[in-house]
Amino acid sequence: MSAQQPSPRVVITALGFAQILAWGTSFYFPAVLAAPIVADTGWSLAWVVGGTSIGLLVAGLISPQVGRLVHDKGGRPVLAASSLLFAAGLAGIGLAPSLPFYLIAWVVLGAGMGCGLYDAAFAALGRLYGYGARGPITNLTLFGGFASTVCWPLSAFLANTFGWREACLVYAAMHLVVALPLQLVMPAGRAHDISRDADDAPAKSEPSETRALAHERLVLVLLALVMTIAAAIGSIVVVHLLIFLQARGVELAMAVTFGTLFGPAQVGARVLERLFGQHYHPIWTMIASCALMFVGLLLLMISSPILAVAILLYGAGYGISWIARGTLPLALFGPQRFPILIGRLAFPSLIAQALSPALGALLLEHYGADATIAVLSLFAAVNVVLIGLLWRMCRDRVSSQ
Repeated sequence: MSAQQPSPRVVITALGFAQILAWGTSFYFPAVLAAPIVADTGWSLAWVVGGTSIGLLVAGLISPQVGRLVHDKGGRPVLAASSLLFAAGLAGIGLAPSLPFYLIAWVVLGAGMGCGLYDAAFAALGRLYGYGARGPITNLTLFGGFASTVCWPLSAFLANTFGWREACLVYAAMHLVVALPLQLVMPAGRAHDISRDADDAPAKSEPSETRALAHERLVLVLLALVMTIAAAIGSIVVVHLLIFLQARGVELAMAVTFGTLFGPAQVGARVLERLFGQHYHPIWTMIASCALMFVGLLLLMISSPILAVAILLYGAGYGISWIARGTLPLALFGPQRFPILIGRLAFPSLIAQALSPALGALLLEHYGADATIAVLSLFAAVNVVLIGLLWRMCRDRVSSQ
């Protein structure tokens, strides 16, 4: 590493605080601010909350281009641009005179999400640190896990004290004054020698190379399916968890209490991954994630007190799925192409995250909570099978790393 570059600890700390603000003012935005927006404007709650889906759709649509930009230009300019886009989008929301302007502002905010949330940050870290990015990626998710813990109370305080519009403007200013300088801590160059990456694969004859490319495409498709299904299930559960719990006969106050276990379960699992993850291949992190989410959903179909265990297991699986989302493609494909590939992998999963809450609402409305949880459990079981197939296809590489 160059003497002029900050240490990985400094970089991750800076990016981590920027991630807290980025997640807290985008994905977690409606949880606190949607109600005061509806009360003040009279806009439909569905449209106000739907701003997040618009943002995720935009983020998904631009993710392949973001990955290419990180590959070509590095993470610093892309992450810095995200702070500017977040600021512009939040200012637009705060100043929106009507619902169409509010939704247009979410398009801008969605561009910030595509350039500044985990996938872009993972790509930047992979480009910077190469195979050594596994630890930094895991550490970054530890910071991100506190986004709701920090921003939900802050949003409530700002909205109650000054108003929701002023809260948006304060957040916009924070992206410019706090997050932007933190993003610029990211070094412009690389801290690893990528020439080694290009030499990792031995020379192949033409037929062998054709088979290798076909194998790689299949691995990429399987990985994209696993990530997309996990993201879709996760998005539905995060949005509708309290409804699922109440359908199990839990009173609202107790459902909220159970729901508070979700965040600590995510962070706790990520801490364990940070402590022990260097001793095994990232595919085992994804296998554990898929298995925990499946078991958690099965237990969610049972009445309390098993529900607390269900949330802890499911939350743990969902928490480490974000780590595997960054570290597994890096381990399978190497850092040379990692920024481009993670941009492509993010495309379907972000689209699924955007659309799945509405699909979950339709399932709940027409078939009820039990059937919805059963469908989610079925897809979680499919994911267990898919990650098993992926392990089988990659087991030679897994055993050699």
